[in-house]
Amino acid sequence: MSYTRQPLFDTWMRTSELFVDSVVAANRATAAAFGVPMAENGSETGDVDTEDRLEADEDLAEWETETTVHSRENLGVGDSVQFTKTITERDVERFAAASGDTNPLHLDEEYAEKTRFKGRIAHGTLVGGLISAALARFPGNVIYLSQDLEFLKPVRIGDRITADVDIVEEFDDDRFRLTTRVLNGDETVIDGEAVVLIDHPPDDE
Repeated sequence: MSYTRQPLFDTWMRTSELFVDSVVAANRATAAAFGVPMAENGSETGDVDTEDRLEADEDLAEWETETTVHSRENLGVGDSVQFTKTITERDVERFAAASGDTNPLHLDEEYAEKTRFKGRIAHGTLVGGLISAALARFPGNVIYLSQDLEFLKPVRIGDRITADVDIVEEFDDDRFRLTTRVLNGDETVIDGEAVVLIDHPPDDE
């Protein structure tokens, strides 16, 4: 019996090229954020990459946050934070580079169109990461103790999604239980629950 590996090899090559490109892009963006100029090939130069800096500024500008509390002293049951952003091509590529998850379902449109999703989708843990972004906007130092997640629906590049976290129980030792959801419009795409420790900021001690 004979068979060909060429289609699989071609897919692997496309994915590998995307991965390499995303690694370089992630390195350049990270370096620019810390003030270390990088060239197109990822090496250091004498000039900060203006394009990366402008793209980073655009990312920050489109974030939205809503919160019911601004003081650690007043934090308690019923308080909530919502964090909203659009999942972009750059988000997916950079998450693949940072995590090592180069599944072609996220990176190769031709491959993804042949799957049950009929196109590329964002990494589930990238989408779930918005919950962490929302938690970080509570006043105080937030430390994860546990997180349960149920992935209900896929998120695609270009979707604008919201992480909604609500404190539902307070324990001793500055620990809190929260409901954690990610919404795409009116649809819940991720549902879960977390337990976090929220310390007072060092300046308050």
